[in-house]
Amino acid sequence: MATSKLISVMLMLTFATTIILINVVIVGGKKTWCVSRSEAGTQQLLDALNYACGAGADCGPIQPGGSCYYPNTLQNHASYAFNSYYQKARGSCDFVGSAHIVFNDPSMNIIHSPFN
Repeated sequence: MATSKLISVMLMLTFATTIILINVVIVGGKKTWCVSRSEAGTQQLLDALNYACGAGADCGPIQPGGSCYYPNTLQNHASYAFNSYYQKARGSCDFVGSAHIVFNDPSMNIIHSPFN
């Protein structure tokens, strides 16, 4: 009989595998990016940006003096942070409705950054 720890580990592995498979099926293995929605409100973007930066996104480049500080807009900074988080935690791009997945490299339109 399996112990509760083993069952918990198996459930977590099953969940992680499912998320990865869903991402592969949805995007067909193509390169994707997570960017902010243009219709997201200011407070919604601020909250999501703070969450992403606090949860593992590399937000150093969007700080003053950083390589991706300009253009200095909430929309661009949020997109950078969302994508940084998304690339680390593949399959997680929503941020309470303030982000979505795109199939074209946003750095071509937004900023020169390590989005690839």
